[in-house]
Amino acid sequence: MSKKRKWDDDYVRYWFTCTTEVDGTQRPQCVLCNSLFSNADLRPSKLSDHFNRHHGGIAGHDISSLKHMPAPSHQSKTMKALGVASQEDALLQASYQFAYLCAKEKNPHTIAEKLVRPCALEIAQIVLGPDAQKKLQQVPLSHDVIHSRIDEMSQDILQQVLEDIKASPLKVGIQLAETIDMDDCSQLMAFVRYVKEKEIIEEFLFCESLHLTMKGIDVFSLFRDFFLKHKMALDVCGSICTDGASSMLGENSEFVAYVKKEVPHIVITHCMLNPHALVTKTLPTKLKDALFTVVRVINFVKGQAPNHRLFQAFFEEIGIEYSVLLFHTEMRWLSRGQILTHIFEMYEEINQFLHHQNSNLVDGFENKEFKIHLAYLADLFKHLNELSASMQRTGMNTVSAREKVSAFVRKFPFWLKQIEKRNFTNFPFLEEILISDNEGTCIATEITLHLQQLSNFFHGYFSVGDLDEASKWILDPFLFNLDFVDDGYLVKNDLAELRASGQILMEFETMKLEDFWCAQFTVFPNLSRTALETLVPFATTYLCELGFSSLLHFKTKSRSCSNVSDDIRVAISKKVPRFSDIIEQKIQLQQKSL
Repeated sequence: MSKKRKWDDDYVRYWFTCTTEVDGTQRPQCVLCNSLFSNADLRPSKLSDHFNRHHGGIAGHDISSLKHMPAPSHQSKTMKALGVASQEDALLQASYQFAYLCAKEKNPHTIAEKLVRPCALEIAQIVLGPDAQKKLQQVPLSHDVIHSRIDEMSQDILQQVLEDIKASPLKVGIQLAETIDMDDCSQLMAFVRYVKEKEIIEEFLFCESLHLTMKGIDVFSLFRDFFLKHKMALDVCGSICTDGASSMLGENSEFVAYVKKEVPHIVITHCMLNPHALVTKTLPTKLKDALFTVVRVINFVKGQAPNHRLFQAFFEEIGIEYSVLLFHTEMRWLSRGQILTHIFEMYEEINQFLHHQNSNLVDGFENKEFKIHLAYLADLFKHLNELSASMQRTGMNTVSAREKVSAFVRKFPFWLKQIEKRNFTNFPFLEEILISDNEGTCIATEITLHLQQLSNFFHGYFSVGDLDEASKWILDPFLFNLDFVDDGYLVKNDLAELRASGQILMEFETMKLEDFWCAQFTVFPNLSRTALETLVPFATTYLCELGFSSLLHFKTKSRSCSNVSDDIRVAISKKVPRFSDIIEQKIQLQQKSL
Protein backbone atom coordinates (compact mmCIF):
# COMPACT_ATOMS: atom_id res chain seq x y z
CA MET A 1 0.00 0.00 0.00
CA SER A 2 1.46 3.38 -1.04
CA LYS A 3 2.18 5.99 1.58
CA LYS A 4 -0.34 8.83 1.79
CA ARG A 5 1.01 12.26 0.97
CA LYS A 6 0.45 15.20 3.32
CA TRP A 7 -0.70 18.71 2.51
CA ASP A 8 1.74 21.60 2.85
CA ASP A 9 0.56 25.19 3.23
CA ASP A 10 3.17 26.18 0.65
CA TYR A 11 1.04 24.50 -2.04
CA VAL A 12 -1.42 27.44 -2.02
CA ARG A 13 1.14 29.27 -4.18
CA TYR A 14 -0.14 27.10 -7.04
CA TRP A 15 -3.77 28.11 -6.32
CA PHE A 16 -4.69 24.84 -4.65
CA THR A 17 -6.57 24.10 -1.48
CA CYS A 18 -6.91 20.83 0.39
CA THR A 19 -9.96 18.56 0.62
CA THR A 20 -9.95 15.96 3.37
CA GLU A 21 -12.03 12.83 2.89
CA VAL A 22 -13.77 10.84 5.62
CA ASP A 23 -10.86 8.41 5.96
CA GLY A 24 -8.40 11.29 6.38
CA THR A 25 -6.98 11.16 2.85
CA GLN A 26 -5.97 14.64 1.68
CA ARG A 27 -6.54 15.57 -1.95
CA PRO A 28 -5.55 18.81 -3.75
CA GLN A 29 -8.25 20.87 -5.47
CA CYS A 30 -7.70 23.78 -7.81
CA VAL A 31 -9.63 26.83 -6.65
CA LEU A 32 -9.68 28.29 -10.15
CA CYS A 33 -11.32 25.40 -12.01
CA ASN A 34 -12.43 23.20 -9.07
CA SER A 35 -10.53 20.20 -10.50
CA LEU A 36 -9.95 17.58 -7.81
CA PHE A 37 -6.81 15.44 -7.92
CA SER A 38 -5.76 12.24 -6.20
CA ASN A 39 -3.54 12.03 -3.15
CA ALA A 40 -0.70 10.86 -5.42
CA ASP A 41 -0.76 14.27 -7.16
CA LEU A 42 -0.15 16.06 -3.87
CA ARG A 43 3.36 17.24 -4.82
CA PRO A 44 4.74 20.52 -6.15
CA SER A 45 5.62 19.23 -9.63
CA LYS A 46 2.08 18.05 -10.37
CA LEU A 47 0.41 21.13 -8.91
CA SER A 48 2.76 23.52 -10.70
CA ASP A 49 2.25 21.69 -13.98
CA HIS A 50 -1.54 22.04 -13.79
CA PHE A 51 -1.29 25.69 -12.76
CA ASN A 52 1.06 26.61 -15.63
CA ARG A 53 -0.63 24.51 -18.32
CA HIS A 54 -4.26 25.40 -17.63
CA HIS A 55 -4.13 28.84 -16.03
CA GLY A 56 -0.92 30.34 -17.41
CA GLY A 57 -0.06 31.81 -14.04
CA ILE A 58 3.20 32.47 -12.32
CA ALA A 59 3.57 30.63 -9.07
CA GLY A 60 5.17 32.18 -6.06
CA HIS A 61 2.37 33.53 -3.89
CA ASP A 62 2.39 32.96 -0.15
CA ILE A 63 -0.64 32.44 2.06
CA SER A 64 -0.97 36.01 3.31
CA SER A 65 -0.72 37.59 -0.14
CA LEU A 66 -3.05 35.05 -1.67
CA LYS A 67 -5.81 35.89 0.82
CA HIS A 68 -5.92 39.52 -0.36
CA MET A 69 -5.69 38.90 -4.11
CA PRO A 70 -8.87 39.67 -6.10
CA ALA A 71 -10.79 36.70 -7.42
CA PRO A 72 -13.51 36.23 -10.03
CA SER A 73 -17.01 36.69 -8.65
CA HIS A 74 -17.92 33.05 -9.16
CA GLN A 75 -14.95 32.03 -7.02
CA SER A 76 -15.49 34.58 -4.26
CA LYS A 77 -16.78 32.09 -1.71
CA THR A 78 -13.89 29.71 -2.32
CA MET A 79 -11.33 32.48 -2.25
CA LYS A 80 -12.72 33.78 1.00
CA ALA A 81 -11.43 30.66 2.70
CA LEU A 82 -8.22 30.39 0.70
CA GLY A 83 -5.21 29.70 2.86
CA VAL A 84 -7.28 28.67 5.86
CA ALA A 85 -9.55 26.01 4.45
CA SER A 86 -8.92 22.31 4.71
CA GLN A 87 -12.18 21.58 2.94
CA GLU A 88 -13.85 23.69 0.29
CA ASP A 89 -16.56 25.88 1.80
CA ALA A 90 -19.05 24.98 -0.93
CA LEU A 91 -19.05 21.40 0.32
CA LEU A 92 -19.49 22.57 3.87
CA GLN A 93 -22.33 24.87 2.80
CA ALA A 94 -24.09 21.97 1.08
CA SER A 95 -23.61 19.74 4.12
CA TYR A 96 -25.01 22.34 6.52
CA GLN A 97 -27.94 23.17 4.25
CA PHE A 98 -28.92 19.52 4.01
CA ALA A 99 -28.61 19.04 7.79
CA TYR A 100 -30.83 22.12 8.25
CA LEU A 101 -33.52 20.73 5.93
CA CYS A 102 -33.22 17.32 7.60
CA ALA A 103 -33.91 18.88 11.00
CA LYS A 104 -36.72 21.08 9.69
CA GLU A 105 -38.49 18.04 8.25
CA LYS A 106 -37.79 16.10 11.47
CA ASN A 107 -36.10 13.28 9.56
CA PRO A 108 -33.62 10.77 11.06
CA HIS A 109 -29.96 11.73 10.66
CA THR A 110 -29.26 8.51 8.75
CA ILE A 111 -31.57 9.45 5.88
CA ALA A 112 -28.73 11.31 4.13
CA GLU A 113 -26.39 8.34 3.99
CA LYS A 114 -29.05 5.71 3.37
CA LEU A 115 -31.34 7.50 0.92
CA VAL A 116 -30.41 11.03 -0.14
CA ARG A 117 -26.79 10.45 -1.16
CA PRO A 118 -27.51 7.30 -3.25
CA CYS A 119 -30.42 9.05 -4.98
CA ALA A 120 -28.41 12.23 -5.62
CA LEU A 121 -25.48 10.27 -7.05
CA GLU A 122 -27.74 8.29 -9.36
CA ILE A 123 -29.45 11.47 -10.59
CA ALA A 124 -26.13 13.23 -11.08
CA GLN A 125 -24.72 10.26 -13.00
CA ILE A 126 -27.74 10.11 -15.32
CA VAL A 127 -28.39 13.82 -15.82
CA LEU A 128 -25.06 15.59 -15.32
CA GLY A 129 -22.43 12.94 -15.86
CA PRO A 130 -19.61 11.33 -13.83
CA ASP A 131 -17.79 14.61 -13.04
CA ALA A 132 -20.82 16.02 -11.26
CA GLN A 133 -21.27 12.71 -9.48
CA LYS A 134 -17.71 12.89 -8.14
CA LYS A 135 -18.31 16.40 -6.83
CA LEU A 136 -21.53 15.39 -5.05
CA GLN A 137 -19.77 12.42 -3.51
CA GLN A 138 -17.46 14.80 -1.64
CA VAL A 139 -20.32 16.39 0.34
CA PRO A 140 -20.03 14.99 3.90
CA LEU A 141 -23.42 13.48 4.82
CA SER A 142 -22.69 10.73 7.32
CA HIS A 143 -24.85 10.23 10.42
CA ASP A 144 -22.22 11.72 12.72
CA VAL A 145 -21.66 14.68 10.40
CA ILE A 146 -25.39 15.51 10.20
CA HIS A 147 -25.67 15.15 13.97
CA SER A 148 -22.75 17.53 14.58
CA ARG A 149 -24.07 20.02 12.00
CA ILE A 150 -27.46 20.14 13.73
CA ASP A 151 -25.79 20.60 17.12
CA GLU A 152 -23.73 23.51 15.77
CA MET A 153 -26.76 25.17 14.15
CA SER A 154 -28.76 24.69 17.32
CA GLN A 155 -26.08 26.39 19.40
CA ASP A 156 -25.98 29.27 16.92
CA ILE A 157 -29.77 29.69 17.08
CA LEU A 158 -29.68 29.52 20.88
CA GLN A 159 -26.92 32.14 20.93
CA GLN A 160 -29.07 34.44 18.80
CA VAL A 161 -32.02 34.00 21.19
CA LEU A 162 -29.85 34.63 24.26
CA GLU A 163 -28.42 37.77 22.66
CA ASP A 164 -31.95 39.00 21.99
CA ILE A 165 -33.02 38.26 25.58
CA LYS A 166 -30.07 40.19 27.00
CA ALA A 167 -30.78 43.11 24.66
CA SER A 168 -34.51 43.20 25.41
CA PRO A 169 -35.59 46.45 27.09
CA LEU A 170 -38.14 44.54 29.17
CA LYS A 171 -38.18 41.39 31.24
CA VAL A 172 -39.12 38.35 29.19
CA GLY A 173 -42.13 36.05 29.42
CA ILE A 174 -41.65 32.28 29.82
CA GLN A 175 -44.01 29.47 28.83
CA LEU A 176 -43.32 26.19 30.63
CA ALA A 177 -44.94 22.76 30.33
CA GLU A 178 -44.06 19.12 30.96
CA THR A 179 -44.92 15.89 29.18
CA ILE A 180 -43.95 12.20 29.21
CA ASP A 181 -42.32 10.78 26.08
CA MET A 182 -42.50 7.21 24.75
CA ASP A 183 -39.55 6.20 26.94
CA ASP A 184 -41.49 7.28 30.06
CA CYS A 185 -39.03 10.13 30.43
CA SER A 186 -40.36 13.47 31.60
CA GLN A 187 -39.54 16.31 29.20
CA LEU A 188 -39.68 19.94 30.31
CA MET A 189 -40.15 22.41 27.46
CA ALA A 190 -39.90 26.20 27.56
CA PHE A 191 -40.58 29.04 25.15
CA VAL A 192 -39.68 32.69 25.60
CA ARG A 193 -41.35 35.95 24.53
CA TYR A 194 -39.38 39.18 24.40
CA VAL A 195 -39.26 42.60 22.78
CA LYS A 196 -36.86 43.11 19.89
CA GLU A 197 -36.83 46.40 18.03
CA LYS A 198 -40.44 47.02 16.94
CA GLU A 199 -42.04 43.63 17.60
CA ILE A 200 -42.59 40.93 20.18
CA ILE A 201 -40.73 37.70 19.37
CA GLU A 202 -41.71 34.20 20.47
CA GLU A 203 -38.93 31.62 20.41
CA PHE A 204 -38.12 28.11 21.57
CA LEU A 205 -35.85 28.16 24.62
CA PHE A 206 -35.11 24.57 25.66
CA CYS A 207 -36.37 21.01 26.02
CA GLU A 208 -34.62 19.10 28.80
CA SER A 209 -35.19 15.74 30.48
CA LEU A 210 -36.10 15.29 34.14
CA HIS A 211 -34.12 12.12 34.70
CA LEU A 212 -35.18 11.04 38.19
CA THR A 213 -38.11 12.53 40.09
CA MET A 214 -40.53 15.15 38.76
CA LYS A 215 -41.07 17.28 41.84
CA GLY A 216 -41.30 21.05 41.88
CA ILE A 217 -37.72 21.35 43.13
CA ASP A 218 -36.51 19.24 40.18
CA VAL A 219 -38.28 21.48 37.69
CA PHE A 220 -36.95 24.59 39.38
CA SER A 221 -33.38 23.27 39.49
CA LEU A 222 -33.42 22.44 35.78
CA PHE A 223 -35.00 25.81 34.94
CA ARG A 224 -32.53 27.79 37.08
CA ASP A 225 -29.51 25.82 35.85
CA PHE A 226 -30.31 26.71 32.25
CA PHE A 227 -30.06 30.42 33.02
CA LEU A 228 -26.97 30.00 35.18
CA LYS A 229 -25.28 27.97 32.45
CA HIS A 230 -25.73 30.86 30.04
CA LYS A 231 -24.73 33.49 32.59
CA MET A 232 -28.14 35.07 33.05
CA ALA A 233 -29.93 35.83 36.30
CA LEU A 234 -33.44 34.51 36.85
CA ASP A 235 -34.73 38.04 37.33
CA VAL A 236 -34.55 38.47 33.55
CA CYS A 237 -37.92 36.65 33.65
CA GLY A 238 -40.90 38.90 34.27
CA SER A 239 -43.60 36.23 34.00
CA ILE A 240 -44.07 32.46 33.73
CA CYS A 241 -47.11 30.69 32.30
CA THR A 242 -47.47 27.05 33.40
CA ASP A 243 -49.86 24.20 32.84
CA GLY A 244 -49.72 20.98 34.78
CA ALA A 245 -50.27 19.25 38.09
CA SER A 246 -50.62 21.63 41.01
CA SER A 247 -47.81 19.85 42.86
CA MET A 248 -45.32 20.38 40.06
CA LEU A 249 -46.21 23.27 37.77
CA GLY A 250 -49.46 24.64 39.16
CA GLU A 251 -49.95 28.24 40.20
CA ASN A 252 -49.51 27.32 43.87
CA SER A 253 -46.88 24.63 43.37
CA GLU A 254 -43.51 24.10 44.97
CA PHE A 255 -41.91 25.19 41.70
CA VAL A 256 -43.68 28.56 41.82
CA ALA A 257 -42.68 29.00 45.46
CA TYR A 258 -39.00 28.52 44.59
CA VAL A 259 -39.24 30.89 41.63
CA LYS A 260 -40.91 33.61 43.72
CA LYS A 261 -38.24 33.20 46.35
CA GLU A 262 -35.61 34.01 43.71
CA VAL A 263 -37.71 36.59 41.83
CA PRO A 264 -40.34 37.99 44.25
CA HIS A 265 -42.11 40.24 41.74
CA ILE A 266 -42.49 37.67 38.97
CA VAL A 267 -46.01 37.22 37.52
CA ILE A 268 -47.29 33.62 37.47
CA THR A 269 -50.15 32.75 35.12
CA HIS A 270 -51.93 29.47 34.46
CA CYS A 271 -52.69 28.34 30.92
CA MET A 272 -56.18 29.48 29.84
CA LEU A 273 -56.28 26.89 27.07
CA ASN A 274 -57.65 24.13 29.26
CA PRO A 275 -60.97 25.12 30.85
CA HIS A 276 -62.17 21.52 30.42
CA ALA A 277 -60.37 20.38 33.56
CA LEU A 278 -62.03 23.19 35.53
CA VAL A 279 -65.45 22.22 34.17
CA THR A 280 -64.88 18.59 35.12
CA LYS A 281 -64.03 19.54 38.70
CA THR A 282 -67.33 21.45 39.05
CA LEU A 283 -69.56 18.68 37.67
CA PRO A 284 -72.37 17.43 39.95
CA THR A 285 -72.25 13.76 40.89
CA LYS A 286 -74.63 12.50 38.20
CA LEU A 287 -72.85 14.38 35.41
CA LYS A 288 -69.50 13.19 36.67
CA ASP A 289 -70.75 9.60 36.66
CA ALA A 290 -71.92 10.03 33.08
CA LEU A 291 -68.48 11.28 32.06
CA PHE A 292 -66.86 8.34 33.85
CA THR A 293 -69.13 5.93 31.97
CA VAL A 294 -68.00 7.45 28.67
CA VAL A 295 -64.36 6.95 29.69
CA ARG A 296 -65.02 3.30 30.54
CA VAL A 297 -66.71 2.72 27.19
CA ILE A 298 -63.81 4.30 25.31
CA ASN A 299 -61.27 2.24 27.23
CA PHE A 300 -63.30 -0.93 26.64
CA VAL A 301 -63.14 -0.34 22.88
CA LYS A 302 -59.64 1.08 22.58
CA GLY A 303 -57.89 -0.66 25.46
CA GLN A 304 -58.24 -4.14 24.00
CA ALA A 305 -56.93 -4.80 20.49
CA PRO A 306 -59.57 -7.45 19.57
CA ASN A 307 -62.39 -5.13 20.63
CA HIS A 308 -60.89 -2.27 18.64
CA ARG A 309 -60.63 -4.38 15.48
CA LEU A 310 -64.18 -5.69 15.90
CA PHE A 311 -65.39 -2.15 16.53
CA GLN A 312 -63.85 -0.89 13.28
CA ALA A 313 -65.20 -3.88 11.31
CA PHE A 314 -68.66 -3.38 12.82
CA PHE A 315 -68.78 0.28 11.80
CA GLU A 316 -67.49 -0.46 8.30
CA GLU A 317 -70.22 -3.06 7.92
CA ILE A 318 -73.00 -0.65 8.86
CA GLY A 319 -71.41 2.26 6.95
CA ILE A 320 -70.97 4.74 9.80
CA GLU A 321 -68.63 7.72 9.39
CA TYR A 322 -66.80 7.38 12.73
CA SER A 323 -64.85 4.14 13.09
CA VAL A 324 -62.06 5.36 15.37
CA LEU A 325 -62.52 6.75 18.86
CA LEU A 326 -60.04 8.97 20.63
CA PHE A 327 -58.54 7.92 23.94
CA HIS A 328 -59.77 9.96 26.86
CA THR A 329 -56.79 11.66 28.51
CA GLU A 330 -56.60 13.81 31.60
CA MET A 331 -54.33 16.57 30.31
CA ARG A 332 -55.00 16.69 26.56
CA TRP A 333 -58.10 18.86 26.59
CA LEU A 334 -59.05 18.35 22.95
CA SER A 335 -59.72 14.62 23.32
CA ARG A 336 -62.44 15.03 25.92
CA GLY A 337 -64.42 17.52 23.85
CA GLN A 338 -64.29 15.41 20.71
CA ILE A 339 -65.05 12.01 22.20
CA LEU A 340 -68.25 13.24 23.84
CA THR A 341 -69.54 14.48 20.49
CA HIS A 342 -68.51 11.23 18.77
CA ILE A 343 -70.07 9.06 21.47
CA PHE A 344 -73.36 10.96 21.30
CA GLU A 345 -73.55 10.88 17.51
CA MET A 346 -72.74 7.13 17.49
CA TYR A 347 -74.85 6.31 20.53
CA GLU A 348 -77.12 3.69 18.95
CA GLU A 349 -74.30 1.93 17.09
CA ILE A 350 -72.06 1.80 20.18
CA ASN A 351 -74.97 0.44 22.19
CA GLN A 352 -75.41 -2.35 19.62
CA PHE A 353 -71.68 -3.12 19.78
CA LEU A 354 -71.72 -3.34 23.59
CA HIS A 355 -74.68 -5.74 23.38
CA HIS A 356 -72.83 -7.80 20.77
CA GLN A 357 -69.80 -8.09 23.07
CA ASN A 358 -71.96 -8.82 26.15
CA SER A 359 -70.32 -5.94 28.00
CA ASN A 360 -71.36 -5.15 31.56
CA LEU A 361 -71.40 -1.47 30.52
CA VAL A 362 -74.67 -1.91 28.62
CA ASP A 363 -77.02 -1.21 31.52
CA GLY A 364 -75.47 2.13 32.39
CA PHE A 365 -74.94 3.16 28.75
CA GLU A 366 -78.51 2.64 27.53
CA ASN A 367 -80.04 4.32 30.58
CA LYS A 368 -82.23 7.25 29.46
CA GLU A 369 -80.88 9.55 32.18
CA PHE A 370 -77.30 8.81 31.06
CA LYS A 371 -78.15 9.78 27.49
CA ILE A 372 -79.59 13.11 28.63
CA HIS A 373 -76.49 13.84 30.70
CA LEU A 374 -74.28 12.79 27.78
CA ALA A 375 -76.10 15.23 25.49
CA TYR A 376 -75.57 18.13 27.89
CA LEU A 377 -71.88 17.27 28.36
CA ALA A 378 -71.37 16.97 24.59
CA ASP A 379 -72.95 20.41 24.07
CA LEU A 380 -71.02 22.05 26.90
CA PHE A 381 -67.66 20.62 25.91
CA LYS A 382 -68.29 21.60 22.30
CA HIS A 383 -68.66 25.20 23.49
CA LEU A 384 -65.43 24.82 25.46
CA ASN A 385 -63.63 23.46 22.41
CA GLU A 386 -64.67 26.52 20.42
CA LEU A 387 -63.37 28.77 23.23
CA SER A 388 -60.06 26.91 23.37
CA ALA A 389 -59.70 26.91 19.58
CA SER A 390 -60.10 30.70 19.53
CA MET A 391 -57.05 30.99 21.81
CA GLN A 392 -54.93 28.56 19.81
CA ARG A 393 -52.56 30.95 18.10
CA THR A 394 -49.20 32.56 18.51
CA GLY A 395 -49.11 36.02 20.04
CA MET A 396 -52.02 35.36 22.41
CA ASN A 397 -51.61 37.65 25.42
CA THR A 398 -53.35 37.61 28.78
CA VAL A 399 -55.60 40.57 27.93
CA SER A 400 -56.96 39.01 24.73
CA ALA A 401 -57.36 35.61 26.38
CA ARG A 402 -59.14 37.13 29.35
CA GLU A 403 -61.53 38.95 27.01
CA LYS A 404 -62.42 35.68 25.28
CA VAL A 405 -62.98 33.88 28.58
CA SER A 406 -65.08 36.80 29.88
CA ALA A 407 -67.19 36.79 26.71
CA PHE A 408 -67.80 33.08 27.22
CA VAL A 409 -68.81 33.49 30.88
CA ARG A 410 -71.15 36.38 30.00
CA LYS A 411 -73.23 33.91 28.00
CA PHE A 412 -74.11 31.96 31.15
CA PRO A 413 -76.88 34.33 32.40
CA PHE A 414 -78.60 34.21 28.98
CA TRP A 415 -78.33 30.43 28.92
CA LEU A 416 -79.80 30.25 32.42
CA LYS A 417 -82.77 32.46 31.50
CA GLN A 418 -83.54 30.31 28.49
CA ILE A 419 -83.21 27.09 30.51
CA GLU A 420 -85.71 28.44 33.06
CA LYS A 421 -88.17 28.71 30.15
CA ARG A 422 -87.24 25.16 29.07
CA ASN A 423 -85.56 26.56 25.97
CA PHE A 424 -82.47 24.47 25.17
CA THR A 425 -81.53 26.17 21.90
CA ASN A 426 -77.91 26.66 23.01
CA PHE A 427 -77.67 22.93 23.74
CA PRO A 428 -78.74 21.34 20.42
CA PHE A 429 -77.87 17.73 21.33
CA LEU A 430 -79.87 18.03 24.52
CA GLU A 431 -82.77 19.68 22.73
CA GLU A 432 -82.78 16.86 20.22
CA ILE A 433 -83.50 14.08 22.74
CA LEU A 434 -85.76 15.79 25.32
CA ILE A 435 -89.29 14.60 24.65
CA SER A 436 -91.13 15.38 27.90
CA ASP A 437 -91.42 18.38 30.21
CA ASN A 438 -90.48 16.18 33.17
CA GLU A 439 -87.14 15.29 31.59
CA GLY A 440 -86.49 18.95 30.81
CA THR A 441 -87.27 20.01 34.37
CA CYS A 442 -84.88 17.49 35.93
CA ILE A 443 -81.93 18.34 33.70
CA ALA A 444 -82.69 22.09 33.87
CA THR A 445 -82.16 22.07 37.63
CA GLU A 446 -78.81 20.30 37.30
CA ILE A 447 -77.65 22.60 34.47
CA THR A 448 -78.60 25.72 36.42
CA LEU A 449 -76.63 24.69 39.49
CA HIS A 450 -73.63 23.66 37.38
CA LEU A 451 -73.48 26.85 35.29
CA GLN A 452 -73.77 29.05 38.39
CA GLN A 453 -70.91 27.22 40.09
CA LEU A 454 -68.88 27.22 36.88
CA SER A 455 -69.26 30.99 36.48
CA ASN A 456 -67.83 31.59 39.95
CA PHE A 457 -64.89 29.27 39.28
CA PHE A 458 -64.10 30.95 35.97
CA HIS A 459 -63.95 34.40 37.54
CA GLY A 460 -61.61 33.23 40.29
CA TYR A 461 -59.41 30.95 38.24
CA PHE A 462 -58.79 33.13 35.18
CA SER A 463 -58.38 36.55 36.74
CA VAL A 464 -55.04 37.45 35.12
CA GLY A 465 -55.37 39.98 32.28
CA ASP A 466 -58.48 41.65 33.67
CA LEU A 467 -57.63 45.36 33.34
CA ASP A 468 -59.02 47.98 35.67
CA GLU A 469 -60.56 51.14 34.20
CA ALA A 470 -57.39 53.21 34.72
CA SER A 471 -55.34 50.77 32.65
CA LYS A 472 -57.64 50.30 29.68
CA TRP A 473 -55.76 52.96 27.74
CA ILE A 474 -53.45 50.08 26.82
CA LEU A 475 -56.15 48.72 24.52
CA ASP A 476 -57.03 52.04 22.90
CA PRO A 477 -55.15 55.17 24.00
CA PHE A 478 -57.19 57.37 21.62
CA LEU A 479 -60.74 56.56 22.73
CA PHE A 480 -59.83 56.09 26.38
CA ASN A 481 -61.35 58.62 28.80
CA LEU A 482 -58.43 60.35 30.50
CA ASP A 483 -60.62 61.23 33.48
CA PHE A 484 -60.15 57.64 34.68
CA VAL A 485 -56.41 58.32 35.09
CA ASP A 486 -55.30 59.98 38.31
CA ASP A 487 -53.73 63.42 37.79
CA GLY A 488 -50.64 62.26 39.64
CA TYR A 489 -50.18 59.35 37.25
CA LEU A 490 -47.03 60.10 35.24
CA VAL A 491 -48.31 58.63 31.98
CA LYS A 492 -51.29 61.01 31.77
CA ASN A 493 -49.25 63.75 30.10
CA ASP A 494 -47.74 61.24 27.70
CA LEU A 495 -51.20 59.96 26.79
CA ALA A 496 -52.40 63.48 26.04
CA GLU A 497 -49.36 64.11 23.84
CA LEU A 498 -49.72 60.78 22.04
CA ARG A 499 -53.41 61.43 21.26
CA ALA A 500 -52.48 64.68 19.53
CA SER A 501 -50.44 62.92 16.84
CA GLY A 502 -52.27 62.01 13.65
CA GLN A 503 -49.37 59.88 12.45
CA ILE A 504 -49.41 57.77 15.60
CA LEU A 505 -53.17 57.36 15.20
CA MET A 506 -52.58 55.94 11.70
CA GLU A 507 -50.01 53.55 13.12
CA PHE A 508 -52.47 52.41 15.80
CA GLU A 509 -55.14 51.70 13.18
CA THR A 510 -52.83 49.66 10.94
CA MET A 511 -50.61 47.76 13.39
CA LYS A 512 -51.18 44.97 15.89
CA LEU A 513 -51.55 46.22 19.44
CA GLU A 514 -48.24 44.70 20.62
CA ASP A 515 -46.33 46.02 17.60
CA PHE A 516 -47.84 49.48 18.07
CA TRP A 517 -46.54 49.77 21.62
CA CYS A 518 -43.14 48.39 20.60
CA ALA A 519 -42.95 51.09 17.92
CA GLN A 520 -43.59 53.81 20.51
CA PHE A 521 -40.78 52.72 22.80
CA THR A 522 -38.31 55.39 21.71
CA VAL A 523 -40.88 58.24 21.78
CA PHE A 524 -43.01 57.28 24.79
CA PRO A 525 -40.89 54.83 26.81
CA ASN A 526 -43.01 55.03 29.97
CA LEU A 527 -46.26 54.32 28.14
CA SER A 528 -44.73 51.51 26.10
CA ARG A 529 -43.06 49.90 29.08
CA THR A 530 -46.30 49.87 31.10
CA ALA A 531 -48.33 48.53 28.16
CA LEU A 532 -45.83 45.84 27.19
CA GLU A 533 -45.45 44.61 30.77
CA THR A 534 -49.13 43.66 30.43
CA LEU A 535 -48.93 42.31 26.88
CA VAL A 536 -45.68 40.29 27.03
CA PRO A 537 -46.74 37.53 29.52
CA PHE A 538 -48.00 34.30 27.93
CA ALA A 539 -51.66 33.40 28.39
CA THR A 540 -51.44 29.78 27.22
CA THR A 541 -48.93 26.97 26.77
CA TYR A 542 -49.99 26.53 23.15
CA LEU A 543 -46.42 26.69 21.83
CA CYS A 544 -45.37 23.92 24.21
CA GLU A 545 -48.26 21.79 22.94
CA LEU A 546 -46.96 22.30 19.40
CA GLY A 547 -43.47 21.45 20.62
CA PHE A 548 -44.72 18.21 22.17
CA SER A 549 -46.19 17.28 18.78
CA SER A 550 -42.73 17.73 17.26
CA LEU A 551 -41.28 15.63 20.07
CA LEU A 552 -43.28 12.67 18.77
CA HIS A 553 -41.19 12.71 15.58
CA PHE A 554 -37.93 12.42 17.51
CA LYS A 555 -39.11 9.94 20.14
CA THR A 556 -40.52 6.90 18.34
CA LYS A 557 -40.09 3.13 18.61
CA SER A 558 -37.65 3.16 15.70
CA ARG A 559 -35.90 6.37 16.69
CA SER A 560 -35.23 7.26 20.29
CA CYS A 561 -32.85 10.20 20.70
CA SER A 562 -31.33 10.63 24.15
CA ASN A 563 -31.06 14.40 23.70
CA VAL A 564 -33.66 15.98 21.43
CA SER A 565 -33.19 19.60 22.43
CA ASP A 566 -30.91 20.49 19.50
CA ASP A 567 -33.09 18.75 16.91
CA ILE A 568 -36.29 20.36 18.20
CA ARG A 569 -34.67 23.80 18.34
CA VAL A 570 -33.59 23.70 14.70
CA ALA A 571 -36.93 22.14 13.67
CA ILE A 572 -39.31 24.66 15.23
CA SER A 573 -37.28 27.82 15.78
CA LYS A 574 -38.07 30.83 13.60
CA LYS A 575 -34.40 31.79 13.73
CA VAL A 576 -32.21 30.83 10.78
CA PRO A 577 -28.65 29.67 11.54
CA ARG A 578 -25.90 32.11 10.54
CA PHE A 579 -24.37 29.69 8.04
CA SER A 580 -21.54 31.97 6.96
CA ASP A 581 -20.35 32.46 10.56
CA ILE A 582 -20.64 28.75 11.37
CA ILE A 583 -18.71 27.74 8.26
CA GLU A 584 -16.02 30.34 8.85
CA GLN A 585 -15.49 29.05 12.38
CA LYS A 586 -15.42 25.50 11.08
CA ILE A 587 -12.77 26.36 8.49
CA GLN A 588 -10.62 28.11 11.09
CA LEU A 589 -10.77 25.05 13.35
CA GLN A 590 -9.82 22.80 10.46
CA GLN A 591 -6.85 24.99 9.62
CA LYS A 592 -5.59 24.84 13.19
CA SER A 593 -5.81 21.06 13.12
CA LEU A 594 -3.52 20.81 10.06
